[in-house]
Amino acid sequence: MEQKIRATLKLENGMEFHGYSFGYNGPCDGEVVFSTAMVGYTESLTDPSYSGQILCITYPIVGNYGVPEEGTDESGISINMESDDIYVRGLVVSDYSADYSHWKAVKSLGQWLDEHKIPGIYGIDTRELTKVIRDNGAMLGIIVPEGQERDFPVPDPNQENQVAAVSCKEVIRYGHGSKKIVLVDCGVKHNILRCFVNRGIEVIRVPWDYDFNQLEYDGLFISNGPGNPEFCDITVGHIRDAMKKDKPIFGICMGNQLLSRAAGASTYKLKYGHRSHNQPVRMVGSNKCFVTSQNHGYAVDNSTLGKDWEPYFLNMNDGTNEGIRHKTKPFFSSQFHPEASSGPTDTEFLFDEFISKL
Repeated sequence: MEQKIRATLKLENGMEFHGYSFGYNGPCDGEVVFSTAMVGYTESLTDPSYSGQILCITYPIVGNYGVPEEGTDESGISINMESDDIYVRGLVVSDYSADYSHWKAVKSLGQWLDEHKIPGIYGIDTRELTKVIRDNGAMLGIIVPEGQERDFPVPDPNQENQVAAVSCKEVIRYGHGSKKIVLVDCGVKHNILRCFVNRGIEVIRVPWDYDFNQLEYDGLFISNGPGNPEFCDITVGHIRDAMKKDKPIFGICMGNQLLSRAAGASTYKLKYGHRSHNQPVRMVGSNKCFVTSQNHGYAVDNSTLGKDWEPYFLNMNDGTNEGIRHKTKPFFSSQFHPEASSGPTDTEFLFDEFISKL
């Protein structure tokens, strides 16, 4: 029987949670956040929006369906993941299942984490940890296996440009079609690429700070991404220039925040963010409600939107902004993920709405 290695999760407020190490046997640090999603750990771990963070999954049993094959399809889009790497810095679970069973699985979660040098800790009370984060807000933390060293102070990832760290470094093209969009890569999830390519759209993926206004395109898409949107003023300037062309613009997650900032609004940090598959939102001006997938720590301040703009969706739990739209021009965005993988897909119609405007 494999010997268990003890490990500790330390929080910056002095609290400690003791458990056992799995995955990579080494220390890590980052902002500790939680997600209430019941499935989709492979998609979450490869979501660039988690860059700089230690993720606590509140669902108690994690790892039971293993990890599917990595790799890309003929278009260069990941087959089963949301990117070509793991972006969380560490993983926290209650009960890790080393034994897995799924027809697509090729390895255990622990093996996969070890290959990517990502530490994990299990056997702690994730319910209590979640309560601490909800009461005190997301905070810095450290995972330290027994016999190793790592202590505070540690760098705050929110003080670093996480978008620059995860964005592509050169222009990449996907798909073929009569319509062409520029996709500003702030940390794009690959299912967004799939949603466009599968609809017959040619995608030109550009780095976060690339001046895309020099390109010929039919529409502009601004992707999701990690961290503080205030680091992306270069992108915001390019979006403002794009608005003068009146071509359709669509943003998701970080894209909502950057479009809002380009429109003159401000953003702020949420206490502990929205990270789950079950966030309820309402389309403003209607009784239409949707269950959405979300992963963000910042939000748009509705009160700072200019007279030409209005909220598109509102969060039904806390009333925060979940999207904006221009009153007369084809510009809109959502704070949630309409392409959500591993679900839900209730709002995927937003892609069709955007494409219909091209």
